[in-house]
Amino acid sequence: MSNFRLIDRDIDFLMPPSVDEWLPERHLARFVVDVVGTLDLRLMTGSYRGSGEASYHPQLLLGIIVYGYATGVFSSRKLERASYDSVAMRFVASNEHPDHDTIATFRRRFLPQIEALFVQVLGLAREMGVLKLGTVALDGTKIHANASRHSALSYEHAGKIEAQLQAEVADLLAHAETADQADVPDGMSIPAELARRETRLAAIAAAKATIEARAQARYMGAKAEYDAKLARHEAKKAAGKKPGGKPLVVPAAEPKPTDQVNLTDEDSRIMAVAGGGFEQCYNAQAVVAAGSLLVLAADVVQAPNDKQQLAPMLGKIAALPDTLGTVITLLADNGYFSEANVNACAAVGIEPVIAMGREAHHLSLDARFAAAPPPPDNPTALTAMAHRLQTSEGKKLYALRKQIPEPVFGIIKSVLGFRQFLLRGLDKVRGEWSLVTMAWNIKRMFALAAAY
Repeated sequence: MSNFRLIDRDIDFLMPPSVDEWLPERHLARFVVDVVGTLDLRLMTGSYRGSGEASYHPQLLLGIIVYGYATGVFSSRKLERASYDSVAMRFVASNEHPDHDTIATFRRRFLPQIEALFVQVLGLAREMGVLKLGTVALDGTKIHANASRHSALSYEHAGKIEAQLQAEVADLLAHAETADQADVPDGMSIPAELARRETRLAAIAAAKATIEARAQARYMGAKAEYDAKLARHEAKKAAGKKPGGKPLVVPAAEPKPTDQVNLTDEDSRIMAVAGGGFEQCYNAQAVVAAGSLLVLAADVVQAPNDKQQLAPMLGKIAALPDTLGTVITLLADNGYFSEANVNACAAVGIEPVIAMGREAHHLSLDARFAAAPPPPDNPTALTAMAHRLQTSEGKKLYALRKQIPEPVFGIIKSVLGFRQFLLRGLDKVRGEWSLVTMAWNIKRMFALAAAY
């Protein structure tokens, strides 16, 4: 005869149940609550009027959002549902159930304040002893925007649609003038059709204006670079020297036919993605500390390449409190390499280790174990870094690069499932990326705390 435990879903509790008793003593939810409880939230609490119906405390709503992002729950509707379904979320929410509108509004309203809390979390990590600076790595990853690439409109196609709509408007007006003498197709409302086309014409005009403004900004930058090159060429000619390089091309101020704007999120851009193809994306940047894998600085940019991102990220590193420690070495792949970037690192006292070209695969034994050449005399920052990359110590140091930021991006995108921003617009997306990386840091601190 089988022996099974009794199934009884009508069990009564002798005492009122406590959510605290249902959660293990060591749990990420408890850690999130403790961390959020130490943060200075006066910029949030001070913005409430204090009148009317009592509001949920920012500490509670922030805890719900951070725990959600740390466990792969990003949607405000799913966060609301978790406050009923998940014991851990019930603990974080103090058995309250804020609706999704409240959660979404709080997230949008306090994104700038949440960004400021990022550094406070790093300070706590330092106090815990899990954050040690020294070697850091910089990398970027493409994250899909909350927009489809099929919603992108090119300048050339915008002109074609605009001409088509203007012709249709003229045709509808002609129908309206002869409505008493001619039949109008069944189901057609001339005022409604005119209004629909006028709305689309206004949207296309706004899209074309955006593309033209971007083209003008691009032209101003290209014109400044052209003028500088032209001045150098003229100086060489005046000195009797022949200018080298490719012939100079005067930049064009007009938009290119292929210039695009996305009608859903105009701040996003078409970018090449891993695995091939192009998608509507943002380029998310992160500086990650070796050893702890904690994110020290984060940003989101519209440029698809990383060449111009090193200097701004150095600025973010410099803005970190001195109490966190000192960055000594920065690792980065070939996408960040330029002489100007190497000099920028040297100018702030950081030793750069940046790949100067693509790494060859399957090197021969002789190439792998070749002795480093002698150090150069009176080296510049660039020649010193080039020599360092040829030494065994430099090769070992650079080999750490893939072990630092790439696992962080991999866990955020594949384990937590954050592959697309929920918010739209560059400023909001930057705030959301700060929230994602802060949640990662807290999750990582929880894991590291067990080892200390």
